[in-house]
Amino acid sequence: MSGSGAAPAPHHVAADRPPSAGLGRRMACFVYEGLLLFGVLMAAGLLYSGLTGQRHAMLGRHGLQAFLFVVLGVYFSWFWTHGGQTVAMKAWRIRLLRTDGEPVGLVRAGARYALSWLWFGPALLMLWWGHADALGPIFAVLGAGVIGYAALTWLHADRQFWHDAVCGTRLVSWRPEVPLRA
Repeated sequence: MSGSGAAPAPHHVAADRPPSAGLGRRMACFVYEGLLLFGVLMAAGLLYSGLTGQRHAMLGRHGLQAFLFVVLGVYFSWFWTHGGQTVAMKAWRIRLLRTDGEPVGLVRAGARYALSWLWFGPALLMLWWGHADALGPIFAVLGAGVIGYAALTWLHADRQFWHDAVCGTRLVSWRPEVPLRA
């Protein structure tokens, strides 16, 4: 340990690489992102219902679900390829980079978006197979799935989510350069 009192960087993090964002901050960002996406999805749903003449949510719901899936893909892919941060990620000072520290391209962003459904996929399948329709069990199963998926970071050397490991991306702590005032 050096005399400065700072802990040395883990052996798997190069000194010139930004440190991985902590799990607590990433989960707080996850919750904030969900709040922001509520508005995005409401606006997209309104647009869809206006364009298709949908008057009841259960009529044409598969088309709506597919449309919302694409809207979310465009949302995340655009932000990740234009600065590496969504609005929530900016607020929590987290940035998405490739493992080599370079910005993320469109193909990698799209793959990361598709694989990020691992957060919810197993829980959604379980709910579908179980024909769950009560809110309590739905929230319990989805919550357990999210917590379980987040816990898997402890099995990764750099504490990254598994969809990041597969896609060759990292969520890092990021402080933008702030110019000094004259």
